[in-house]
Amino acid sequence: MRFMIIVKATQDSEAGALPGEKLLTAMGKYNEELAKAGILLAGEGLQASSKGVRVRFSGPKRTVVDGPFAETKELIAGFWMWKVKSKEEAIEWVKRCPNPMPGDSEIEIRQVFEAEDFGEQFTPELKEQAERVYTQVSGNK
Repeated sequence: MRFMIIVKATQDSEAGALPGEKLLTAMGKYNEELAKAGILLAGEGLQASSKGVRVRFSGPKRTVVDGPFAETKELIAGFWMWKVKSKEEAIEWVKRCPNPMPGDSEIEIRQVFEAEDFGEQFTPELKEQAERVYTQVSGNK
């Protein structure tokens, strides 16, 4: 099972405050543990929403909205992609994580859809296409 582990933004992260050496060291050690356990697929921190944009869709129309975005509690400051055996295993790993922010913070755990989750709508042709894309993306690393 794959899970996206989402580090929620805070006022500090949205203000562009960078983590100190102590937190960077602790996170580096934690990431090494994840890699050694074979569950870490990817992980990155994100710049503040003031450096981002959103694209809104309404039928054929596309509207670009520049950041920053108002609801800090709904924003993402960083993420990991993990492959674990269960949601419970993901929870246990998150509990071991250093606090990613100087004050209170929150990490959200969301399961990623797998091909079998889509049932018969995910035709053999679509599976083949997904495998081609996955192979291409894997080769880009």
